[in-house]
Amino acid sequence: MTCRLSIRSLLLVACAFVATQGRAADATSLTPFKESGSDAPAPWHFVGLPGQTKPRTRFAVVELDGRKALRVEAEESYGNLVHPVRLTGPSATLAWQWRVDVPIAVANLRTRQGDDTAVKVCVSFDMPPDLVPFVERQLLKIVQLKSDEPLPTATVCYVWDTNLPIGTELDNAFSRRVRYIVLESGPAGLRQWKSEKRSLIADFTKLFGAESPKVPPIIGIGIGADADNTHTRSLSYVANIVLEP
Repeated sequence: MTCRLSIRSLLLVACAFVATQGRAADATSLTPFKESGSDAPAPWHFVGLPGQTKPRTRFAVVELDGRKALRVEAEESYGNLVHPVRLTGPSATLAWQWRVDVPIAVANLRTRQGDDTAVKVCVSFDMPPDLVPFVERQLLKIVQLKSDEPLPTATVCYVWDTNLPIGTELDNAFSRRVRYIVLESGPAGLRQWKSEKRSLIADFTKLFGAESPKVPPIIGIGIGADADNTHTRSLSYVANIVLEP
């Protein structure tokens, strides 16, 4: 793998979860999805790849099973919906409900060709750059020159996968600055709502604790789906997402 490929890969992944500090930078809670038939309310906003030319994952607020939900549809596309926050404290939990109606059967998060998810919920942390391993830190500096917004140095993504066992933890195939935890998997739970609640402090410590002895501030919550690497389609929903200090 060449250095140029490493820089490009890191750029693609890191820019996906930018938390714009100019938008509700002091927010410690998430704006709920309220009106069906509309886009997600601000400060939720779309974040894609820099100069993205491929299709964008589509997000819309709908009513499903008596609840307001975010409809997330990927079709050979890429995209995330990001809510900036600023949360520092000894504890924090994130709770939400989600369901997958159309999974990505050929997804394989261990490879770049298969690195697609029908739905993921991600949390970005503002880890001090000097704690990032040297090579990745140098790449981040180069990437930052290509972005107008601060880039997260550590991101934890919870995914609903098709093939990996529940509880699997792994690095993103493009960059170790993003790490996955598989919470749901397989066909048994399709088209059914599942409830999740995670300790963000515990999960950061488990995935990034070897790099950072202290849990840094949380700067963004993201919801995403992508099917650009597998050239497929997925459909999912996320509802009642709540961030609790």
